[in-house]
Amino acid sequence: MTSMKDRMLAGELYRAEGPEILADLDRAARLNEAFNRSSAADPEGRLAALRELLGSVGEGTWVRPPFHCDYGWNSHLGPRGFVNFNAVFLDVARITVGADVQMGPNVQLLTATHPVDPEPRREKWEAAQPITIGDNVWLGGGVIVLAGVTIGDNTVVGAGAVVTRDLPANAVAVGNPARVTRDLT
Repeated sequence: MTSMKDRMLAGELYRAEGPEILADLDRAARLNEAFNRSSAADPEGRLAALRELLGSVGEGTWVRPPFHCDYGWNSHLGPRGFVNFNAVFLDVARITVGADVQMGPNVQLLTATHPVDPEPRREKWEAAQPITIGDNVWLGGGVIVLAGVTIGDNTVVGAGAVVTRDLPANAVAVGNPARVTRDLT
């Protein structure tokens, strides 16, 4: 019998229960708290707390607290990026953020999904799909990126957009749902 964590990592329906998942959630909660309480007067300590929380943090990347994630180890930030206040990474599945990515305040990367059918949802089943953000992407304030989405290199997503499907490279996308309004090539 596979564990709920194994099911989660395989992208299958799972319940957020069992000793492995609960230990991972507890670890992330403690490390989120440590990062969010870190002093601006100690940038090295703040970076160390972030590196302990996340799966990887590229050189020169800066994340402004508060920051919140489910697991931490499933989030990977490329080099020279910037994540502004109040970012939420529901990293049930892998979140991969490329180099030189800029995120405005209140950006949400949401890999978690739930069944549309009411009965399994009532029974607390859920799943997740990865999110991939290419290099040199700008996500404006309040952007929400949903599970399974890939955003191509050099793309700009306007403030408040909800990204429900993949966006190509070299585009500007706005709205809910986000739609490409301009080609940057």
